[in-house]
Amino acid sequence: MSVSSADLANKSIKSLLIKQAVPASVGILFMTINILIDTIFVGRWIGPLAIAALTVVMPLTFLISSLGMAIGIGGSSVLSRALGADNKEKALNTFAHQIIMAFGLASVFVITGLFFSNEMLYAFGANGDIAEPARIFFIPVLLAVPFQALAMMGNNVVRAEDKARHAMTAMILSALGNLIMDVLFIKVLDMGIFGAALATATSFFIAFAYLVWFFIYKSELRLQLKHFKWHNKLAGEITSLSFVTFARQGVIGVLAIILNHTLFEQGGEHAVTVYGIISRMLMFMLFPVLGVTQGFLPISGYNYGAGNYGRVRESIFTAIKYAGALAIVIFAVILIFAKPIVAVFTKDPSVIEDTPGALRWVFAASPIIAVQLIGSAYFQAAGKATKALLLTLSKQGFFLIPLVLILPHFFGIFGVWVSFPIADILSTLITGIFLKKEMDTQLKET
Repeated sequence: MSVSSADLANKSIKSLLIKQAVPASVGILFMTINILIDTIFVGRWIGPLAIAALTVVMPLTFLISSLGMAIGIGGSSVLSRALGADNKEKALNTFAHQIIMAFGLASVFVITGLFFSNEMLYAFGANGDIAEPARIFFIPVLLAVPFQALAMMGNNVVRAEDKARHAMTAMILSALGNLIMDVLFIKVLDMGIFGAALATATSFFIAFAYLVWFFIYKSELRLQLKHFKWHNKLAGEITSLSFVTFARQGVIGVLAIILNHTLFEQGGEHAVTVYGIISRMLMFMLFPVLGVTQGFLPISGYNYGAGNYGRVRESIFTAIKYAGALAIVIFAVILIFAKPIVAVFTKDPSVIEDTPGALRWVFAASPIIAVQLIGSAYFQAAGKATKALLLTLSKQGFFLIPLVLILPHFFGIFGVWVSFPIADILSTLITGIFLKKEMDTQLKET
């Protein structure tokens, strides 16, 4: 294999993590800016109800497109370990299977979404006055989801090749394209929420087009037709690890349904709008922590495949240290600047009044989430699908969903907000126990 991927076994963990995490963080930053721009523009140029519509639609479309992300992360675990074991042919076959699986599954879900759009939107919380703008936004974005799925899959393959800057570039171009199209379709052409949907759909295609160019002209993974021959064993290995990520996204989708309905019951469209802003901030403020997690995956996966367990152990500690420090800074920013942040999204005084307190509660346990994120990512990178699945689902599935269902009956809407830090604390404790046991056995120092 080329020097680029072999660097994962030789260079210092700190420098590798910075090299991988910085582009990943910048890419995630621009992706979340993309989402924030939509929210700010529709909130200020269309109205608060449009924010509620986006809050309903985006988890649904992201659930479908996350098939690509799941196959990208799960398949890239197989791919990274194949590169670490110097098995280039398996790496190429893995990439080909990822393309087939991502496009095929996303297309099936898109067709399903077209036939059952009303039912799906209602399930995700399109109640009352939210229903009509949600329906307008949904269809154009849904049709572009296969491009988004392939782009999300491709980004993870690019990072597995140790070329994270190209993955970053794809995400930046997508965000900039969305910004330009938002101004054109919403402000200049006055196309309302349909214009916001067209802008989002265009941004999906831009990322896809850039990655097609990358894999044709820059990638080490030069595919041939023979690599597209189907292998059940390889597909099963990819699927078992991909299921970890997709199960998490599926649980997040279920959580979105429960949250939207619970919030609507507790406070109507207003409460859904408040959470719409909070959910955007969760994606935006945590971008450096998620970037470290993305940067950690190929390093740990490659070295695990090569049997360099000492380097895997070092990468875990280094990633937790950097991600934890960043999470503390993020919490401090939220604590101090919650109200000015919320005021960027809307001019509605009631939303500005109610959101900052809820935002602080949702972020209350963020300083400790690095252990949970890096711990679950390690088990996925190492190919340990069952443990990775359990830990990945622990926050949303095992703790947050039950808490959201129970606590509002006793504490009203405050019960929704306080559920988030409780779930963070419990899932971090569980992950810490699993990770310590792994350190004492598989990754034990010799």
